[in-house]
Amino acid sequence: MKYRSVFDIIGPIMIGPSSSHTAGAARIGLIARNLFSGNPKTAHIVFLGSFAKTFKGHGTDIAIVGGILGFNTFDKRIVDSFDWAKKIGVQVQISVSEVIPNHPNTAQITLSSDQETMTIEGISIGGGKMEITSINGYSLRITGEGPTILIWHEDRYGLVAAVSHVLAKHQVNIGYMEMARKEKGSESLMVIEIDQPIADDVRREIEALAHIKKVTVLNPLD
Repeated sequence: MKYRSVFDIIGPIMIGPSSSHTAGAARIGLIARNLFSGNPKTAHIVFLGSFAKTFKGHGTDIAIVGGILGFNTFDKRIVDSFDWAKKIGVQVQISVSEVIPNHPNTAQITLSSDQETMTIEGISIGGGKMEITSINGYSLRITGEGPTILIWHEDRYGLVAAVSHVLAKHQVNIGYMEMARKEKGSESLMVIEIDQPIADDVRREIEALAHIKKVTVLNPLD
């Protein structure tokens, strides 16, 4: 990860004490919430690596729950996030894992409602930055630093070209694209980082393409 300025190294405006263990964790929770599209009924958070050993002392649990509730890094409500979760009706469960992760600051979040369950894995990489590394078992990379389109679809020939054509027609530039699939011919996930936000009618046009199951647009966290 390259830092663009000294402010990336210092970290974001935040409720302390740690950019990696608090701000990064809050952003993992925020992305999880945005992918889930709102408050879940239950949130099961598993901490791995360094997070598993220090989450209480560094407020990582408070921060990540705050993110799940939609609180940004500078939101003073984060310090009372567990109380807010009770008020809103979100049941929170915290546990730790002895599994050695690929990154020391790793959290797995499973959000559930009556209609949906989604599991997101994220890592906090320092300076308040984070990456989502897995969604429902799909390995990928989402930074939350720019507009991102996630497209769940059948693994079919020509679909990448069809999506790219829609974006080109609307003069939307692609900065980064990644395909994630569990096996050939199965449901797949397309992740596209773009240079500018897209209008909702563009999202609907992509969603109307053949073999597309769901389209989610993530806007930058800051």
